[in-house]
Amino acid sequence: MPNTDQLNAFIAAAESGSFSAAGRRLKKAQSAVSNAVMNLEIETGVDLFDRSTRKPILTAAGEALLKSAYAIMESHNDFTNRARSLNLGEESNLCLAIEQNLFIPPVVHLLVQFERTFPHVELELLDPGENDVPELLRSGRADMGLMLEQENYPQGFHFRGIGHSRRVPVCSKDHPLASLSQVNHSDLRRYRQLIPKSLNLEETRHHEHILSPRVWYAESPFVIAELLCAGLGWASLHESVVQEELTNGELIVLKRTYQQDASLQGIDVGWTEQQAQGPAAKWLLQHLSGLKFNSG
Repeated sequence: MPNTDQLNAFIAAAESGSFSAAGRRLKKAQSAVSNAVMNLEIETGVDLFDRSTRKPILTAAGEALLKSAYAIMESHNDFTNRARSLNLGEESNLCLAIEQNLFIPPVVHLLVQFERTFPHVELELLDPGENDVPELLRSGRADMGLMLEQENYPQGFHFRGIGHSRRVPVCSKDHPLASLSQVNHSDLRRYRQLIPKSLNLEETRHHEHILSPRVWYAESPFVIAELLCAGLGWASLHESVVQEELTNGELIVLKRTYQQDASLQGIDVGWTEQQAQGPAAKWLLQHLSGLKFNSG
């Protein structure tokens, strides 16, 4: 079975173009590099280099096996680095739940930084619907979550407010409501309303947003946005969900006579006492808490 010294010698000789240059790179004698490659050839039964010229040249078989050598050494280094990170107390994996209303560029940029800081931590991302993050935290399914604020959190929950998100009433540019300079309750009640609804049947907070007697529900606000673009009613959604559609003109914001300002909802990052936090979780929590979401 080839060992890492043999594979390193093989790779260095192939990249350097000679055994002497490979020796200098590996800080070993030329003979040590040459012997390592020769032993690798004996073990595999394959001639890796053509030595008939002044400098060794990779054979066709050597070219093919060089790719495998790279893959093996990459796996070996990954194993070593992962073991080192675990030895330092880093978690092997984390689960972050991000409410669908809130997956916006600042979060993506933060996750890029997280990957660079903790490359060996396996991160799972959940995208639950509105009001579903607390249950994922309570059950231990997620380690921490980003969510619209709740009036009350269960015992054992911790949270930090990091800003707010704007909820706006929207409809298709071709919907009858779009032709009105302002809309009131009576106008909105005439048309179908689309409302985000939790998968949890015991969750009833969506009731407070109902204005129309004709209602459709969906877990995903992005599904609702697609339905709106098709002309199927109106909805009150967060700007982060419909920003693209508002920018390209597919959807418009309705101006209300009864509420001039858009509804603002707080954004919290939450976690529970039951989840022990290692270095990666502490880093992620600290940086999530440092994000600032401000609309309006």
